[in-house]
Amino acid sequence: MMRSNWKATVWLVAGLMLAGGCGRFGGAADKPRVRGFGQGEARQEEAVPVEVVTLSRGPIEAMLRLSSNLEAERAVTVYAQAPRLVRRLLVEEGDAVTKGQLLVRLQDDEQRLALKKAESRYRQAKEEFERQQKLYEQQLVAEQVFIDAHHALDQARVAYDEARQALSYTEVRAPIAGIVTERLVNLGDSVTINQALFRVVDFDSIVARIYVPEKDLRRLAVGQPARIFATALGEKPLAGKVLRISPVVDPKTGTIKVTVAVPNQPGLRPGLFVDVELVTDVHPDAILIPKRALVYDNDQVFAFRVGKDHRAHRTEVKILLQTADTVEPAGGFDEGDILVVAGQAGLKDGTLVRLPGEPVPTPGASGPEAARKGSRRPSRGAAGRKRP
Repeated sequence: MMRSNWKATVWLVAGLMLAGGCGRFGGAADKPRVRGFGQGEARQEEAVPVEVVTLSRGPIEAMLRLSSNLEAERAVTVYAQAPRLVRRLLVEEGDAVTKGQLLVRLQDDEQRLALKKAESRYRQAKEEFERQQKLYEQQLVAEQVFIDAHHALDQARVAYDEARQALSYTEVRAPIAGIVTERLVNLGDSVTINQALFRVVDFDSIVARIYVPEKDLRRLAVGQPARIFATALGEKPLAGKVLRISPVVDPKTGTIKVTVAVPNQPGLRPGLFVDVELVTDVHPDAILIPKRALVYDNDQVFAFRVGKDHRAHRTEVKILLQTADTVEPAGGFDEGDILVVAGQAGLKDGTLVRLPGEPVPTPGASGPEAARKGSRRPSRGAAGRKRP
């Protein structure tokens, strides 16, 4: 009895092992319980929707863009040269004046009287000198008398010149031609020596001084064209050119002072904030890549180019020239290439992409063929119901 029980136990264990082996090597237990794992059906590759642009050719300029405030190279402050009362103001702020034009007249009664006295003494000394000179030539007077007369004439001439100069100080004139930008005195004021009276600016001497990094020195030249943008005057650029380039580099900032001449144009004023663009190079027929297509990875720049397989291929971009919106690559791109300009942040090299207006690809396929299949409607049976 015990022997038969032992045999039954052995057969039971063998049966269990056989059943486990069948499940392991292709039996019913081979099917996974959770779809998508193991040897189940392959998961669908989803296409990433992106926006693209087709590359074209066009002109591109290399430029330096810097900011500055306009200045006038010829601007002077007019000072009083004598303590006087202001009797008459002849110009006002905003008036255009010529060089030497009378700006203000100061009190001059004493100076005119002093000039008349000095002029009278000068004439008297001159007549006396001429009389003594004739007598001396006839040897009728001593040499010392002649010398004293000559000395008196010189002193009278100096006094006359001083009186005439003192009178001239009562008439304040413009030292340069320009515009009166400030009037610092009022009628009836008592001015002192070296008191500021007016500010005169020559608007034809307006410049913008910019400071260019030393690495760009080789890209600069006198006479180089420049564009000046003043926000206060609108978006239209104003023409200018490089007037001077400083021969030294500022060791503290590593920059070079560049003076850009700006011809007098309506609306320009000293102190106006402007942006200055210096055109350093021009390529008239370049491949243009919008900066929206660029992806930055440390010190490298890439763009995703869409191939015929509808996959985005990561391509390095070596920038040759660039503007605010576009770059010219040094090579590797052709006219007609399709680049991703939106949606590239999460892309990897070879990612399947879907362009705007394309249908969603069907499961298990990729590329343009998948897109076409995904657009087909399911077939129906004779009774009008969907096939299983």
